[in-house]
Amino acid sequence: MPRAADESPSGPTLAHYNQNADSFRAGTMDHDVSQNIDTLLRHLRGTPPFRVLDFGCGPGRDLKAFVERGHAPVGLDGAESFVQMARDYSGCEVWQQDFLDLHLPDHHFDGIFANASLFHVPGRDLPRVLRQLHQTLKPDGVLFSSNPRGDNREGWNGARYGAYHDLAQWRTYLTAAGFCELEYYYRPAGLPLDQQPWLASAWRRIERNSAA
Repeated sequence: MPRAADESPSGPTLAHYNQNADSFRAGTMDHDVSQNIDTLLRHLRGTPPFRVLDFGCGPGRDLKAFVERGHAPVGLDGAESFVQMARDYSGCEVWQQDFLDLHLPDHHFDGIFANASLFHVPGRDLPRVLRQLHQTLKPDGVLFSSNPRGDNREGWNGARYGAYHDLAQWRTYLTAAGFCELEYYYRPAGLPLDQQPWLASAWRRIERNSAA
């Protein structure tokens, strides 16, 4: 059945993840995203352990990786099944929050790890969500994101909603939200560009009135 143009993506997307939580965990648990974790940690300032928000933590794979590196991560996911899995697997605090209805503490985190999560936020909501992530970072905090890249189209892909930005558009969103670019790269590493579907980037929080 066709979906209404103004239908929120959260309900169907989260229902899909809840219904497929076990298979998603089995299919992603062995994925190596150490390059992404290293990128975030390399740009953080201050003395570790660092407080990291794993935004869209899923079943908790990366939460556990941050713990094993000696840091203090907190998970966030909208899917109830993932939240319980992540708590059980990592032993971390995990918040159940819809990406489109966030309630985050101000100036709380050294870094945000948004690995394969922000692409579920529609373009109409992305500026607001990025401002909220900006606000929950400490001064000079860092946002890392990795999203499937595309030609700036968005819409339903089966039961899930996705927005597929190219680098230029992603830069526009992030700079408007008060971030400065640190680096970007395409993944998986070592392959030709047409075989690298993921756009990864790191961004430092700057004061909004100096973003221009």
